Amino acid sequence: QVQLVESGGGLVQAGGSLRLSCKASGHAFRSYSVGWFRQAPEQERAFVAALNWGGGSTYVDSVKGRFTISRERNMAYLQMNDLKPEDTAVYFCAAQSTGSYYSTMNWGYWGQGTQVTVSS
Repeated sequence: QVQLVESGGGLVQAGGSLRLSCKASGHAFRSYSVGWFRQAPEQERAFVAALNWGGGSTYVDSVKGRFTISRERNMAYLQMNDLKPEDTAVYFCAAQSTGSYYSTMNWGYWGQGTQVTVSS
């Protein structure tokens, strides 16, 4: 069993930066892929980035060059630079993908989310 707890969200002006953290319990986490999703009001949860256990990363086009996913031991991170108002959402950490990263159905574990608000 893996439990995930996100932190690091907040209010930031456009062009600013935030680093989200995801703390995982359980040794199995280290062998799982890890991902970040986001959900804006009245929208479905959407894939942002993922990192497999071997270190390969995948990003949605809208964040390429601005966001960086990383991990260390039982932590995962999402460094977000040059934030835009359209990045405003609740961000979720996920672990253990069993298929396409883009589908929420393929992820076994989720955190509770952390709010990111980008003002213009």
